[in-house]
Amino acid sequence: MNNNNNNKLFVSNLSYKTTESDLESLFAQSGSVVKTHIATDRATGQQRGFGFIEMSTPQEAESAIQQLHGHSLQGREISVVISQPKPRSSDY
Repeated sequence: MNNNNNNKLFVSNLSYKTTESDLESLFAQSGSVVKTHIATDRATGQQRGFGFIEMSTPQEAESAIQQLHGHSLQGREISVVISQPKPRSSDY
């Protein structure tokens, strides 16, 4: 498995009605989707409006960015970028 995160995408401005299946179907147009995750609030279970998609290769991830950044999904214009590692609290 590829450990460099150039094939993991951060997708924001999602509708709270968007499902992981919806995202997988959309991103499958750009290549092989390895994993899909929509973030939810731990306390309420409510979606947080963003998620992550892991594509098979960095090339497929780049293709997905080119094709889907700014794409309208369920009435919302989604943002698609390469996912950045979450900063550790010791980084501040």
